[in-house]
This record gives sequence, structure tokens and C-alpha cells, in this order.
Amino acid sequence: MKNYIKNASFISGDPAWGKRCPIFKKEFSASKKISSATLEITALGVYECFINGSRVGDRYMAPGWTIYPKRVLFDSYDVTDILKGKNVIKVGLGHGWFASKLGWKRSDDGIWGNIPAFACAMHIEYTDGSDEVIYSDTSWLAAKSQVLMSEIYHGENYDAKYVPKYTTNARIFNYKTKVVPSDGVPVRATERISVKEIITTPKGEVLLDFGQNVTGCLEFTVRSAKGGEVLRGVCGEVLDANGNFYNENYRLADPQFTYTAKAGEQTYMPHYTFYGFRYIKIISWCEEILPENFTAVVMHSDMKRTGYLKCGHKKLNKLYENTVWSNRDNFLDIPTDCPQRDERLGWTADAQVFCRTASINYDTKDFFTKWLRDVALEQKENGRIPNYIPDITLGADEFTSSAWGDAATIIPWELYVAYGDKKLLREHYPMMRAWLEYIHNDGESEYLWLGGNKFNDWLAMDAPAGSYRGSTDPFLISTAFYYYSATLVLKAARVLKKSAEEISYLENMREKVREAFIAEYVVDGNRLKTDTQTSYVLALHFGLCEGRPELYRSFADRLIELIEGFGDRLQTGFLGTPYLLDTLTEIGRADKAYTLLKQEKFPSWLFSVNMGATTIWEHWDGINENGEFWSTDMNSFNHYAYGSVCSWMYRTMCGIRPVEETPGYTHVVIAPIPDKEIGYATAKVECAYGEIKSAWKYDDNKVRYSISIPDGITATAKIADKTYELTAGDYTFWSEE
Repeated sequence: MKNYIKNASFISGDPAWGKRCPIFKKEFSASKKISSATLEITALGVYECFINGSRVGDRYMAPGWTIYPKRVLFDSYDVTDILKGKNVIKVGLGHGWFASKLGWKRSDDGIWGNIPAFACAMHIEYTDGSDEVIYSDTSWLAAKSQVLMSEIYHGENYDAKYVPKYTTNARIFNYKTKVVPSDGVPVRATERISVKEIITTPKGEVLLDFGQNVTGCLEFTVRSAKGGEVLRGVCGEVLDANGNFYNENYRLADPQFTYTAKAGEQTYMPHYTFYGFRYIKIISWCEEILPENFTAVVMHSDMKRTGYLKCGHKKLNKLYENTVWSNRDNFLDIPTDCPQRDERLGWTADAQVFCRTASINYDTKDFFTKWLRDVALEQKENGRIPNYIPDITLGADEFTSSAWGDAATIIPWELYVAYGDKKLLREHYPMMRAWLEYIHNDGESEYLWLGGNKFNDWLAMDAPAGSYRGSTDPFLISTAFYYYSATLVLKAARVLKKSAEEISYLENMREKVREAFIAEYVVDGNRLKTDTQTSYVLALHFGLCEGRPELYRSFADRLIELIEGFGDRLQTGFLGTPYLLDTLTEIGRADKAYTLLKQEKFPSWLFSVNMGATTIWEHWDGINENGEFWSTDMNSFNHYAYGSVCSWMYRTMCGIRPVEETPGYTHVVIAPIPDKEIGYATAKVECAYGEIKSAWKYDDNKVRYSISIPDGITATAKIADKTYELTAGDYTFWSEE
């Protein structure tokens, strides 16, 4: 990549245009025969580019969201076949993340700027060996576009009657940043969904129901507009208990479109924004509302699908499907908490608890690589990691929580295990190490992470009335994650062959944290000071009972007592839930893990499935059995955190488990644990060498296991109480029930 764009200027329209989106035009001639032409383009905001009327590329919301003062990505396109003798290039800009209002506490200004700008360089090579470069500069003409307003949270207003008037020149937009090649995954339109049903609600509202909660845009066609009619709609995820439209959970976001039609037939889809929705309420229209005239266009980072799973339990299949949908819907350039309300931020804990599942469902290596680079750029000098990346407070909020900041250690390690890329681990080791030192130096104690504000076990069911924070001691949680991060950094140091002094230092820190945890939080010799499911899950799963088998057994027994005492139901939140079933399996109680997985009483994974969910809910009780909403201020119906259970379904139910010592699936363990009530399960995971498949099925009192191993890797199969060493091939095993 030549990087000609480094010599281009950022240009903008007139600041007086405010929220009106600008469009720019440049006419040029190619007097010689063209050999090749490449366009490099970026934006402070989001762009669309057209050359001679043809849209350049198939990306949306480009070039993506980064730490604008530190880096902006540029995209590169081969435009050879679009150019001719006389050419017109047009670039339209939306405010995007750069200049939109972001967050739930905000002024009318954008975070990084108030108007968008772009830079581009088109390098043309001619067949005679000469070349030229066309740069963005003040020779470009600028105009107000047909897009009257387009923001991340507030949708888009569009006037199809308006014809842009290029009567002014572009202005230089002085903004200091580094412009670098794109290292992420392009956002594309990956699926088109038709209207499932047109609903007239008890209130007389007309709704389009697409049958699936999605992230993307509505595309519509009107056949016979007279011109001047205003068409308007607004988005929602769910209906209320009476079957009426509801979107109060979007808070201050106004996810709408307002379209002023020209005369005749026309098709429109918003240009510079995206929505989270299942329903569209039609507020005003100009003709009969027919389902064939509307399409939900699904958008997300276009990652390769690598994992598939199916079993003999219809509702578990729906849970898995819902997880994949939330995965797609919230992986739009960055890993977001939700795609619909006035948030859509890169919350670090949400990303780290779901990273393992996401990296089975999809090839997330490039996706997370791009985001982790911004995490590293946002890391403060003392090692602190903000709770969401990019940090929309610009460093003003110094609150950092355990498990949130620990994304700096957990995600790089999970990616290493999934893809075996030492270069990625080496790149992020300084960030991992600095985060660990931040914990080490923060608070009152060297080896306990005490003090400060913490999110606790977010949205756990044992939270006090009216609280979002679960009842588990926040400092027990933070010290447990301190130990876990120390463990992961130590593992990374060993993989990267760091010095003996470095490894010894980390070993000593890890041991001191474990000793401090036991001394501070174990009471009566065998219980934890905070007697919750999450407390025992974290202590057991993170290895804090290492070297103490009696304590381990006591904690394991107490975890079972707490689950059974709550009617074989979970009480865990964002931090305990991702490890719950793994922990039960590790203590030899996979049967209890299955009980929780199949549980349908509230709270459970299948409760939302029974309530008609098509994605994963933020709250176990986002809607209760009476159809009542948990709240309006914190109630997303597309939040992937609890979908992290699907990694257990892949790794334990179907048994495909990567090995840390042989990362990237070069050697795997296949150790499925079947369940007779489910009847069968099958999964496949595509790695660099091909597809790894594992399936089991009950046949009367026997279980048939089918395993496929691709060329280039080996596997250890653990079937019932027997172990087999496998090379490439297809295998069948039988065992008694």
C-alpha cells in the first residue's frame, strides 16, 4: 500500500451548515490510457464515495471508529475500471462517531468535532509509465447534500427533492492525527430480511415486523409519490404487554428516519447511520403500505463464520441462534454493548466475557486486533484502562473497574489460544503488563485490589432491590480478577520467553495475590466472606484454591448448595455467568451445568427464549412473565454478554476444546459430555487447517460419537473413560450410557 494519502489535506464544508451533511465534487480528465488507479480515502466522520455515478466499494460506516486524535484509518480501492476520459468524483460525509452526540450525558457538540471532514488521494498510473495523484484540497467544490441530518443515535433526515448546488470551495480542516491503513474488518450489508408481518396495534399504530432483532437500516421503495410528501418511521425492539409499539428503552436516542419524497418511484436507505430494531412504526406514508416495499438490511463487520452448532433441544438451538445474532449485531466495527440506545459503546467487560464465544462463531482476529490497538492507545501512563474504548470522556472519567480493564489481559490471551499468533500477543504484552502494574499500585494494599468504584457482578440476580450491582463483595471480585490477570500475564511471559527475572517477578506477584485473597476472604476455614454463586465461581475457576484441595472441595460443595437452594437456578450477573458452567464441569458436576442450561424458570437462559427473544437480553428479566419491563433506563434486548454460555456448548457439550500449549487448534482435545434428554449434538469449528467436527447421538442405551480431524493437526479424544490419540481422519466411537 503506497500511502499517498499522507500528503492529502482534510477538507470540510462550511461550519455554518451545522448538522447538514456536506457533499464534495471534483472533475478531472485522464488524457492518457490508464494502466491502474487506486483511491485512498478516510474521514473524520463516515464517507460514501462515487466515481462517475458508481459507488466505490461496498463498505458502510467507513472508515470506522478509532481514537481520532491518535489515528484514523484509510481504505484503499482499485478504481481502474470505473475511470474514463472525463471523470467526476463525489464524496458525501456523515457526522458519524466523530461529530455525533455520543453517550447518555452529553452536550449538543460532538466528542471530537462538530463537522465532518475527509481526505483522499487517487493515484493514477498510465500505460506510458507516467502517473499523477489527485488530492483532496480547496479545488474541490462543496455543497449541502440531500442529507439534512444523520447521527449515530438520531437516525437520518433526507430530502429527495433537493438538488445540491456546488457554489463554494471546500475548506482545509486542520486536524492533527496519524492516517494509517485500515486494520479492521469492513462493515458490510450481509443479509436482507423481508417483512414478516404488518401489524395494526391496539392503539391503531401500523408496524412492520421483521421477525428478528437486527442491526442495520430500513430500505424502502415508494412507487407513486407525488413529491413533497414526508415519510417517517421510528424503530423499536419489542412490543409492550398489550401489543403496542415500545421504544422507551432507547432512552435519549431517537432512531428515526424522515424522508421527503420527490415525484415518482424511488428507493431509499439511510446513508450514514445504523439502527437496532425488529419493528418499524410507520408514522406517515404516501401510499398503501405493502410488505414487499420494505427490507431490513443487516449490517455488521463482515467476519468469516467459523463455528456452527446444533442439538436435539429446540430451545437451546434458539438460544444459540440468538447468541449468533447478538454477536453479529454488536460487532459493527467495534464490540458494542448494544446497537440501539444512546450508548453503543465499546464496553470492555462485555467484550472480554464474550470474546471466547465470538472467536468460535467467527474469525475475530482482525476485528479484535483493530480494537485492541485502540485499547492500547487509550491506556493511560499509569496503566489504567477506561471502561469503554474509544473513551468518549476523553480521559475525564478516571473510574476504572475490575473485569472491565481486565479486557487488556483476557482478550489478547484468548486470541492467542484461538489463533496461535505470537506476534499479536507480543504486540499487546506491554499493555497487559502495564494493566497488571496499575492494579498492583492502585488502592490500599499491594496484593488486594481495594478501594475505588467497581461495577461488581453487573446485573446479577442477587443484587439489592433497585441496584444494578450484584451482592458479591466488589473487592473480592477485583482481587480475583487481579489474580486472573496475573496468571494470564505470566502465561504470556512464558510463551514470549521473557527474562527469568520477569517471570520470577510475575510468579511471586501471582502467589502473593492468592495468599492475600485466601487470608482476606476465606472465613470459618472453608467459606467465602461473600457467600454468593459468583464468589465461588470466580475463586474456583481462576484457580485461587490452587494447592488447597480441601478448600477447593468445600467451595465446590457450597456452590452446588447455593444453586440447589435457589431452585436449580443461577443468580450470577455479567461476571459470574460466563464461567458458571465451566466451573461446574471442572468440579465434576456437568450434570448440574446441564440442569442450569436447560432451566426454563426465571432466571435462566431459556426464559427469554420462551418470552420470544430473537437476540440475547441485557437483563435476565428484561421482560417479566407478566409482560412488564425491568426498566426504561438500562434494558437492552440485544446485549451479547449472557450468550457467552455458547462457548461451553462448543467446548463441553460438543467437546471441541483448543489447548493453550498448542494454540490455534494445532492440537485439540475432543471431550464431549452428552446429555440423554438433549439426545444429540453436533458442532464444527473451522481453524486454519480446516473443519474440526464433533458429534454425539443417543441410540437406545448407547452413545455414538463422530469426530473429524483435518490434515495438519492432531487430537486427543476423551470418550467416556477412554482416551484416543488421533491424526487426520474420520472416527466413530461407541460407549455405554
